[in-house]
Amino acid sequence: MLRKLLIANRGEIAVRVIRTAKALGYRTVAVYSEADAKAMHVELADEAVCIGPAQVSASYLNSDAILDAARKTGADCVHPGYGFLSENAAFSNACKDAGLVFVGPPASAIELMGSKRRSKIAMQEAGVPVVPGYEGNNASDDELIAAAKDIGYPLMIKASAGGGGRGMRLVESDSDLADNIKRARSESKQAFGDDELILEKAVIEPRHVEIQVFADRHGNAVHLGERDCSVQRRHQKVVEEAPSPFVTPELRQAMGEAAVKAALACNYEGAGTVEFLVDKHRNFYFLEMNTRLQVEHPVTELITGQDLVAWQLTVAEGLSLPLAQDDIRLNGHAIEVRLYAEDPAQGFTPQTGPLYAFEPAEGEGLRYDTGVRSGDSITPHYDPMLAKVIAWGQNRDEARRRLIRSLEDTTVFGVTTNRHFLSRIIADETFGAGGATTAFLQQAFKDDPSLQPQNLTIRQLALAACVLDHGSSGQSAWSNAPATMTPIKLETGETTVELLVTRSGNRLSVSMGETQHTLVLESQRDGLLCIIDNGVRQTCQYHRQGDSLYLQAFGQSWSVRDVTHQPAQGAGGAGSGRIQATMDGAIIDVLVETGQSVRQGDTLVILEAMKMEHPVKADRDGIVGAVQASKGDQVKRSQLLVEITANETAEQESNA
Repeated sequence: MLRKLLIANRGEIAVRVIRTAKALGYRTVAVYSEADAKAMHVELADEAVCIGPAQVSASYLNSDAILDAARKTGADCVHPGYGFLSENAAFSNACKDAGLVFVGPPASAIELMGSKRRSKIAMQEAGVPVVPGYEGNNASDDELIAAAKDIGYPLMIKASAGGGGRGMRLVESDSDLADNIKRARSESKQAFGDDELILEKAVIEPRHVEIQVFADRHGNAVHLGERDCSVQRRHQKVVEEAPSPFVTPELRQAMGEAAVKAALACNYEGAGTVEFLVDKHRNFYFLEMNTRLQVEHPVTELITGQDLVAWQLTVAEGLSLPLAQDDIRLNGHAIEVRLYAEDPAQGFTPQTGPLYAFEPAEGEGLRYDTGVRSGDSITPHYDPMLAKVIAWGQNRDEARRRLIRSLEDTTVFGVTTNRHFLSRIIADETFGAGGATTAFLQQAFKDDPSLQPQNLTIRQLALAACVLDHGSSGQSAWSNAPATMTPIKLETGETTVELLVTRSGNRLSVSMGETQHTLVLESQRDGLLCIIDNGVRQTCQYHRQGDSLYLQAFGQSWSVRDVTHQPAQGAGGAGSGRIQATMDGAIIDVLVETGQSVRQGDTLVILEAMKMEHPVKADRDGIVGAVQASKGDQVKRSQLLVEITANETAEQESNA
């Protein structure tokens, strides 16, 4: 009988595993880096051990420190979560050698399925359909370039050890191949410590459908239906749902049988996910097998009524699977989105900083898996996911409505998030009709103006002015105050607006040029304002932090800075030529040198943050006047990297 579980992970998955383990009577041990000393998973566990500094290589990837924590606390089993060491065969073996039960498959299965090249060969031998491509022993640049001519375009470059979209590139012509091989190798090396690549024929606009499988050591294996993960950005999943709106009962059975066949072929144990690409004719092809619990496992739990972490622990105990295939039933529909600290208007750049308020919405059929709460900070050290937001309904439309409502009603003050973008995806007609493929986001949102910085409406500005004016009036309410007129200056993004606020009793009129909006204050208490807007009672949540004001109302959230009493300041805005780091990270390549001519949009520097490469581009044509970044540098957000001076010839032509 296992009694004490160490969770070798952090964030929401650590929290989620701890809660099930405690419910089953296990004692729990958390491990944490110095940056996570006050994290939620640390506080929830019965015991916690610091395993090193913030850098993952020295903490969450430090298997020796994790095994030492298990020894110190007397843990007898280890759950790896997902990411980090969850698919590391050496760690699985090290746990076994230390007398610990690894809550996952045997190392041999991890090692086989951890290689896209070897796993693809194994699946071909097992009779599982695979995508045509090149997975030979010789993966040199020259060999890949030669193989590409036989495969034809478009094709995919993939990191053999990869996952999560890292080290993956779509190539549509021969002229783009060599550079993309270089970039894919670099990203794969950064993320996985392995730069081996394979090539696959690109399946155009496919569905990404995966099957949840489970196996035990007694030879039993089942599947628990499929998840549709077709809505992706940069090959990373954004929305997941179960069941798939595209999969028929016949296709589900065929894919389920193929997935079970894949699990049995590698003597699998525990939870695994077999991923497939499905074309428009419902032909399916093996993509990869993830030898761990998936991020999106909650949608399967909600439609099957099963706790998959409990299943993992049952199998780890050496017991048989809780259910046979014929006993597994699917009920209703579930959709999950990943709520990230990222800015869609700035190319989905990851955001860091404090969470002044984080209040998930509550309601029937809603589930939030999160590892953060109000007062925490989002750091550049780890993935910027705040939460997984999951909604269940009796049918797909009910799940969609609940998910949209939950996203609109969740309060996040501090960092910019993608939640309104997520809400728009779920409300989109193509998604609603079940027509979203892996090309959906690029097609539906590529030129979408909602992804650009927006000017706030007079209604939003009026509400901000209402909060600010009330705070500056020194009155607990306005009803007895004489009529006044007050100028207020607000900054939103790179725009500054000047407002004239006229207050009479509890009525507030806000003018911006010829535009005016009137609100009536009904009640106010710290963090919450009740107003009458055009005869309709509305509530607004807000948070003030210095001169910054965060607001949420009308199903939207926005922020402004009160610069009424600040002098105007010059700044290097768009087109300034002062190119700054878009986030905290490491410089992995500098592509320009002093004196070089560049054009607007040229990539100057490659920045690595959160295991992904981010190009930093020129904002104007000109000459590189100074380069203040070197390969290997650690940089902070907004740190100056490159200065571009105006091209004298262009200036002369303009003046002429």
